[in-house]
Amino acid sequence: MRRRKFIEIIAGSVAAWPLSVYAQQAGSMRRVGFLNSLAESDPEARKEATAFRQVLQQLGWTEGQNFQIEYRWGAGDGDRIRKNAADMAALAPDVVLASGASVPLMLQATQTVPTVFVLAIDPVADGLVNSLAHPGGNATGFTLFEFSLSGKWLELLKDAAPAMTRMAVVRDSGTNGIGQLAALQAVAASRGVELQPIGVRDVKEIENGIASIASASNGGLIVTANASAGFQRDLIIRLAANLPVQHPTKYELVINLKTAKSLGLVVPPSLLSRADEVIE
Repeated sequence: MRRRKFIEIIAGSVAAWPLSVYAQQAGSMRRVGFLNSLAESDPEARKEATAFRQVLQQLGWTEGQNFQIEYRWGAGDGDRIRKNAADMAALAPDVVLASGASVPLMLQATQTVPTVFVLAIDPVADGLVNSLAHPGGNATGFTLFEFSLSGKWLELLKDAAPAMTRMAVVRDSGTNGIGQLAALQAVAASRGVELQPIGVRDVKEIENGIASIASASNGGLIVTANASAGFQRDLIIRLAANLPVQHPTKYELVINLKTAKSLGLVVPPSLLSRADEVIE
């Protein structure tokens, strides 16, 4: 599901919880928090914000009249995201839409502000909710997929490129990264693939990791779902598209006797015996 469509669905949920409680209160101004781990200039971030506003408007909410959105952008900076979460909690909005790396930090900052999270992979393991059926606390939201799908990614890539024997896995070191890597490892051995984890702490780590997998043949690349990889997606795509120069792995000696005869050459038996193919 595309991120924009996903945000549109979430906007409907945010409008329903708990803003619907206030819909009958004419003239009351409600405050909605929009906490995003991407940069405000990021094209995907702009699409998400636009979709969020549009769906709220379709549901009868008019920005500046009966609700106001408080935006906070993380730009992929952990310290900034943490500060944004603390600032948002201090504002005490009626509800917050949090995504990416901002979700756990928002829930650390407040246990009272209603929070809707998006694109979570394992909210229970990450401590976002008590259980899927009964979240408890002040948070609910939407999961992105389950860990077992990570193994399917490897199977699909191996089917598309049977010669692949090495695979780089771009992942973070948190709970989600560990779970996704474990799912890949469970499948890799049976498919004859060696995994090479690549961290996402900084640009240099990503560049070195992808350069390493690209330095030899029969390599592949999987980018797991994580906020840091999402922020560095342009870099990862650019590095992945920079395929190494390929060179032949087998050389054949072909001798054309017809051409040799026309040139007045006699090819010695010792050379003919070395030929992979002889054209009479």
